[in-house]
Amino acid sequence: MDKILIADDNVQITRILSEFAKKEGFEPVTAHDGEEVIKLFQQYRFSIILLDVMMPQKDGFEVCREIRRASDIPIIMITARGEDFERIMGLDIGADDYVVKPFSGNEVMARVRAVLRRIDCTGQTAEQKYLVYDNLRVCLETADVTIGGQKITLTKKELEILWTLLDNRGKIFSRENLLSGLWGYDYFGDNRTVDSHMKRLRAKLDKVPHPNWQIKTIWGMGYKFEGTES
Repeated sequence: MDKILIADDNVQITRILSEFAKKEGFEPVTAHDGEEVIKLFQQYRFSIILLDVMMPQKDGFEVCREIRRASDIPIIMITARGEDFERIMGLDIGADDYVVKPFSGNEVMARVRAVLRRIDCTGQTAEQKYLVYDNLRVCLETADVTIGGQKITLTKKELEILWTLLDNRGKIFSRENLLSGLWGYDYFGDNRTVDSHMKRLRAKLDKVPHPNWQIKTIWGMGYKFEGTES
């Protein structure tokens, strides 16, 4: 049975979400502070994490950053109502989605299903598992990305964005294209999700020089992978 880690300092919330998770076929494991989340993450293999922002010991942002250094496990952040900066920050540091309090258990489980569907539906054949352009090599099957032989660690969503743009280099993808294609039509987010992931992806790629290619912003239209070769 797939395990789901539910982290919130409110015991009532973890109990409610645990009951909904059981109905979805998950084995719920709960945590009530950030340190406990890290310990459980290191101890068990989870399919997905529900992570509250405001927790004692370590807050959700710190926990998310620490987990992202080691894993691309799906993370859904739980944020306070009206705190827009929390949702933006969560996406910037690697969260896959967010849910805003107060929420219904059914809504949370719908988001869980949507995130896991996106992860299961790469739809690539064996012949399409790697792409090479200049000093960039991307292997979808192993999630390995190198620039000039130097490894670049990406989250699954960053990898999917890079793969999509590289595999269709020269083609402009609007934010709506990327949202529907990579997040799914049932995604609850908005265009800022794409911008946040793109900002983080570019920052990682720019750690190694790549003068012959770039992910270019086409103002008013979207993004494309542009190289010096025609």
